[in-house]
Amino acid sequence: MKKEDIITLPNPHLRQKSSKIHPDDTTAKLINDMTSAALDWEDSRPHEISAALAAVQIDRLERVVIVRSDFEDKGNREFTVLINPYIAKYEGDVVADYEGCLSIKNVYGKVPRHTKIRVRALDDQGREVSFRAEGFLARVIQHEIDHTNGIVFIDHIKDDASAFYALDESGELQPLDYAEHIQNNAELWDDDES
Repeated sequence: MKKEDIITLPNPHLRQKSSKIHPDDTTAKLINDMTSAALDWEDSRPHEISAALAAVQIDRLERVVIVRSDFEDKGNREFTVLINPYIAKYEGDVVADYEGCLSIKNVYGKVPRHTKIRVRALDDQGREVSFRAEGFLARVIQHEIDHTNGIVFIDHIKDDASAFYALDESGELQPLDYAEHIQNNAELWDDDES
C-alpha cells in the first residue's frame, strides 16, 4: 500500500470503533499493508517519522496497531504489532505535548496524555503480551488506541485555540491561526458519524 491509501478526515470511518480480531492468515497481509503505507508516507516527509499506524487509517476497522520499534533511527524500519490493544492502567502525570497524525493533514496539537500506562494486547502470533510504556511510547500507544475507539487527537483539544500548530518549511512547529483554520477546515471538527 501507498501513502494515498491512508484515509484522512472527514472520512467517517475514522470516527467509528474498530472490531476485535483473532489473528489468522489475513492478519500478516494487513500488517504488511499497514507497514508499507506508513513507510511510504514517511519517505515523503523529510522532517517526520511514521511513529505508528492503526488499521482504521488504511480503512480497515480492525483493532490492529503497529508502533515504530525505534523512534530515533529513521533507518530502522521495523514496527511492533499490537492486536486488540487496551490500556489496563493509567499512571504518572498528565502532560501536554505535541502530536501529529497521518490521518489529519498539516495540523499538530499539544495534547494532554498520561506519562505512563500499562498495556495488554496480542502479538502478531496471537500470544498475550503485557508491558509498561512511558514517555513518548506511552503517548503514541494512547494515540493509536484512541484510533481503535473512533477518537482522533484533535478531539482532546478542540476547545483550546492555543493548542494547534503547523509545521513550517524547516520542520519547526509554529502556532496555527485557530480561527482561520477552523473556518477553512470545518470538516475536521465534524464528529458526526453519519
